[in-house]
Amino acid sequence: MKKQKVVVIVGQTSSGKTALSLALAQAIGGEIISADSRQVYRGMDIGSGKVTKEEQTLVPHYLLDVADPTKDIYTVADFVQQGREILDKIENRAVTPIIVGGTFMYVDALLGKMSIPKVPPNETFRASLETYTNEELFAMLTAKDTRRAVEIDRHNRIRLVRALEIIEALGAVPEVVSNEKYDVFTIGLSIDKEQLYERILERLLARFDEGMIEEVARLHEEGVSWERLHTFGLEYRHIAAYLQVNTTDKETLIAALDQDIRSFAKRQMTWLKRDKDIHWYPYNAHEQIIRDVRAWLMS
Repeated sequence: MKKQKVVVIVGQTSSGKTALSLALAQAIGGEIISADSRQVYRGMDIGSGKVTKEEQTLVPHYLLDVADPTKDIYTVADFVQQGREILDKIENRAVTPIIVGGTFMYVDALLGKMSIPKVPPNETFRASLETYTNEELFAMLTAKDTRRAVEIDRHNRIRLVRALEIIEALGAVPEVVSNEKYDVFTIGLSIDKEQLYERILERLLARFDEGMIEEVARLHEEGVSWERLHTFGLEYRHIAAYLQVNTTDKETLIAALDQDIRSFAKRQMTWLKRDKDIHWYPYNAHEQIIRDVRAWLMS
């Protein structure tokens, strides 16, 4: 049976995934599935780099604003279930789905390249980790499963504990397996390191100008706890700490966040390098990418 064709766009943060996805979707009549663990939450717009409402009117988007950050814990299993339902509906309309986002574990799981471990919570094991710091938990994970440690947010205690819990039950986080369900064309966006760093800082400054601090403050006022904001990582973690302590000046906040995002970008590339099926292009080679995708769709 013929497999459903799916286009995937991956790349480091600030490499231009959103811009390409909009251009490609309009060129081939595609629809976009967002694969981002923070963009699923309502109200988390600026800090997560969510496409604007205006951009969403250009192309249908899915899996944005589907969870409540005050009470929902959106998991990779939720993403896979909802994402596959959307893929089925798109296939029935003979439309090409374009999966784009920076949460690469979501992408791999959705496409069947990674199994979702069905490991129930182990409260006894979790209790045994309560006295460990996040740094110690990350060191434990690195020693047990380097592949998972590369991808994880080392400051996200919930995810660190869950990864160690899975390893305790299975021996390791499940490896990537063969994809049997979809015919996938994966586009990787390549960009020079120094140019990437310039784009990271430029986008970061723009987000502050757009009201990112105010967004985090509003989320807290609406019921998202400081602890919960901390688990969302990067912008939300740094700004939540800034708003709580109020002893750091804004310039110091920006510098610390800029450095943290650079480190995140490095971890993203480490994760991507393991996938030998990625077709790499310069980040601004939109016309060539569109031509190649059209040719692939006709094959």
